Amino acid sequence: MGSANGRKSIFVTGAASGMGRETAKLFHEKGWFVGAFDLNVEGLTTLEKEIGAENCLIRRLDVTDKKDYEKALAEFGAATGGKMDVLYNNAGIGAGGFFDEQPFEDVLKVVHVNFIGVLNGIHSAMPLLKATPNAMCFTTSSSSATYGMPGIAVYSATKHAVKGLTEALSIEFRRYGIRAADVLPGLIDTPILPPGAAANAPKDGMFRAIPPVEVAKVVWEAYGSDKLHWYVPPELAELDKAAGNMPELVREQIATTGPIAKMIEEAAARSKAG
Repeated sequence: MGSANGRKSIFVTGAASGMGRETAKLFHEKGWFVGAFDLNVEGLTTLEKEIGAENCLIRRLDVTDKKDYEKALAEFGAATGGKMDVLYNNAGIGAGGFFDEQPFEDVLKVVHVNFIGVLNGIHSAMPLLKATPNAMCFTTSSSSATYGMPGIAVYSATKHAVKGLTEALSIEFRRYGIRAADVLPGLIDTPILPPGAAANAPKDGMFRAIPPVEVAKVVWEAYGSDKLHWYVPPELAELDKAAGNMPELVREQIATTGPIAKMIEEAAARSKAG
C-alpha cells in the first residue's frame, strides 16, 4: 500500500475498468495519489501494476455496504493524512429491459449500487472532505438524467436522483468550502454497455461512442472549476435544455424514432402474438 506523502488525493469507485480506471490513471499522471476501489479485484491489481503500488491504495469495496465503505475510507485516510481532495462516486451498474418485465430484485440492485452507494460514499467521506481545502465531491450521473429513458427506466431514475442530489449538495456544502458537481456521459465505450452497442453506435452526433478517457479529462477539468454539470459530449447539454423546456416533444421523439421505437414496436407485436 502506498502513501500520499503530501500529494493531492482522489478516491475513485468503479476504478477497475472504464471511466474510473481512466480517471485513476490520469490523476496519477498528474502527480496525485489514487485510491482505487471496486468489486473487481483482478482489475484493480492490474491497475496497481500499471501506476505503481507506491502511488495508490487498491481495495475491494462493495459500495452498497456502508460499513465496508467506512473501513475503506479509514484506510484511505490513513494513507493520506486524513485528507481527500476529490471523492469520485463512479461505481454503477445497468439493467436493460421493460420495467414491468424485470425481476424486482434486479430493480433494487440498480437502486442500491447507483444511488444508495453514492449516498453511502458522500455521507461517510464528509470528515475527510471537510478536512481538505477546496475539496470536491464528484459523481457520475448520465445522459439518461436529461430525460427518463425507456428500456433503462430504473437506471435513468437513479441518475436523475444523483443529478438532483448533486445540485442540492452543491449549495449545502458551501458552508464547508466543498464543491459538488457531476458528469452526464452519453454513450461511453465501457463494459457496462451491451455487447456491440459501441460498434453499432452512430459515427457522429451526441450519441456517438466515446472513449472513457474523455470522461477522465472532464473529472480533471472539473477539479479546477466551479461548474455544476459536465456533459460528455458537450452537445448533450442541448438535450437537457430541450427535455426541460419541451418534455412532451422529447417524449414523442424518443417514442417514435430510433432504436427505442423499434424496441417498443417489437414488444407490442410480441404481446399481440401472445
